[in-house]
Amino acid sequence: MTRYLSVVCAAGAALGTAAVLATGPAAASPAPAPAPAPAPHGQRSAPAPHRVVLTERDNGRALSVRRGEVVEVRLTGARGRGTTFTWSLPVSNAPAVLRRTAAGRTPTGGAAARFTAVGRGTSALTAHRTCRAAPGHVCSQAVLSWRTTVRVR
Repeated sequence: MTRYLSVVCAAGAALGTAAVLATGPAAASPAPAPAPAPAPHGQRSAPAPHRVVLTERDNGRALSVRRGEVVEVRLTGARGRGTTFTWSLPVSNAPAVLRRTAAGRTPTGGAAARFTAVGRGTSALTAHRTCRAAPGHVCSQAVLSWRTTVRVR
């Protein structure tokens, strides 16, 4: 069991801060994005949507995006001696403005989510970090809140 756990931990560490994003209840590797269709002769193809990546450092930040743009949240968990600091999945308080299209967790307590700006307005993206203790260890009951405000034009 210990050997299996070490392999799982090593694999989780190798992932670093990259989170597996899934659209359903079970996390799965995302499929590669399809190649954009070529534009008809003489016409320009539409540019790819702009993407904004937010991390723990963006706590308290306010930003503006345009409809169709993508906002990714990547929060890093941490493991210590008998404790894991785990993030909840990021959520939008206004899905009609910022709709979550994918979300997932890492083995080390990280969480990630992808949101698409679908309507005009303002939405708060939030997540919370809590401590989980292994048997025989103690955690603080403190909860760290993360929040970013996104205005969609």
